[in-house]
Amino acid sequence: MKLQGTQGQYNRLDSAIRTGRFVRNSIIRAWIDREIHSRNDAYKYCTKLAHNPEFPWTKQLNSMARQAHAERAWAAIERFYRNCKANVAGKKGFPKFKKYLVRDSVEYKTSGWKLSEDRRYLTFTDGFKAGTFKLWGSRNLHFYQLNQIKRVRVVRRHDGYYAQFSINHTREEKKNLTGEQLGIDLGLNHFYTDSKGQKIENPRFLRKDEKKIKKLQRRLSRTQKGAQNRIRARNRLGRAYLKVSRRRNDWAVKLAQRVIQ
Repeated sequence: MKLQGTQGQYNRLDSAIRTGRFVRNSIIRAWIDREIHSRNDAYKYCTKLAHNPEFPWTKQLNSMARQAHAERAWAAIERFYRNCKANVAGKKGFPKFKKYLVRDSVEYKTSGWKLSEDRRYLTFTDGFKAGTFKLWGSRNLHFYQLNQIKRVRVVRRHDGYYAQFSINHTREEKKNLTGEQLGIDLGLNHFYTDSKGQKIENPRFLRKDEKKIKKLQRRLSRTQKGAQNRIRARNRLGRAYLKVSRRRNDWAVKLAQRVIQ
């Protein structure tokens, strides 16, 4: 769901996202310096950051949100350990520090936010006091009870801010098997060719918008770093890439449903 608010509210959301990123990067740094060795140590380090007078803004972020970012950091560390243990070829996925605000997010668990009864407004109640946002989107949250919504993640994109809801729901699907089998061969000239001889053309969304994207990239390269025109050019370029990505994902989902049916 997209969040609709004022510019001041968006700035406070940016502060919350930066703080969550700071918590995650600090935990990774502490792991590199051998100060933490387990997930519980990461949780304790969050409390240590919140009471550190050098970082007073850390305490403004909800305590469970800080724990959620600690879980993210430790998940990256555990993935690195698993890849090393499995002798994965190439890079093992050493945890990296996040530095970009766009595409970053802040995650709240069961506190720090409140959803209205009509599921149309979302209010953040932590120390940043971002306030109430109106929700826009095609998803209908009325299918679920309020107590089923366990987490909320706020993600910043080039075209705005979005709320992702984690819902405790058991999905059950009843399908009648037809007993038929279908072989699919992916290719370069065609997206795929099945065993019945049907060919699906590759839509090539990026190739179709390549001319427009190159033009926006040239405009971005001509701007000065730190200037407002550079920020606007970067957002225009990001929205162009978002359009390509969303068209590709929508086409792939519809194609998969058609093949299954």
